[in-house]
Amino acid sequence: MKKWFVILYSLTIGVSLSAQNNYNTERNIPYHTDAGAYAAERCMLDFYYPTDIKDFPTVVWFHGGGLEAGGKEIPHELRGCGFGVIGVNYRLLPRAKVEDIIDDAAAAVAWAFREVEKRGGNPRRIFVAGHSAGGYLTDMVVLDKSWLARYGIDADSIAGAFPYSAQVITHYNVRKKDGIGPLTPRLDETAPLWHVRPLPMPMLVLSGDREMELYGRYEEQAYFWRMMRLVGNEDTLLYEFDGYDHGSMAAPAHGVVKRCIRAICKGEPFNR
Repeated sequence: MKKWFVILYSLTIGVSLSAQNNYNTERNIPYHTDAGAYAAERCMLDFYYPTDIKDFPTVVWFHGGGLEAGGKEIPHELRGCGFGVIGVNYRLLPRAKVEDIIDDAAAAVAWAFREVEKRGGNPRRIFVAGHSAGGYLTDMVVLDKSWLARYGIDADSIAGAFPYSAQVITHYNVRKKDGIGPLTPRLDETAPLWHVRPLPMPMLVLSGDREMELYGRYEEQAYFWRMMRLVGNEDTLLYEFDGYDHGSMAAPAHGVVKRCIRAICKGEPFNR
């Protein structure tokens, strides 16, 4: 616990220094209007960004909610840090299929690649992150290159990926519609584990305390991390936040992610 306190304290100082910058928020920007009425209703994003920083990095942030609930957000801990943050709404189960939801996530990331430069951001500094269901979408967009390829974007152009407490087998709410309980695992093409591959960008696999996490989420992520390492991803790191459950682990994880983004943008080692 003391280790994480030191990290968070030092990052809080950094945030206060960055707070002198000015920020703008553009709200309810449609990003996927050609995918039907439900997409037109649901597929909106908010873009929070500094107005006086050149080439700022941007985090595309996917909310949690089990793929069936939740709404776009700009996490408080990511504000005032010199970053742009894109909070994304996406279609939800059961009105949409899981493939529709992953497609929404890809469309939102593609929007970022097209649009951030117009507002002063650097399209070579786009990071993808999300908590729980949002972490699952992060993994799918980064690992299965076919989703972003639909929009003319190479997933390998992403600067870094940060899945927070992500499901890496077939998502439990996808299994539920087939009558499969949350403790019975399944693996198919909608599972991040299906798409493990070498990555050119860093990835932080972020988990709550293994004794407090949702179902077997820490163990899933530990296995995922091991498979990523075995295919050559030395820059894929696993973090477990002692004393934090599935819902609360995002707070300390934000601190680690901010430190990582700053290091990557400076060309410095991010894992020390």
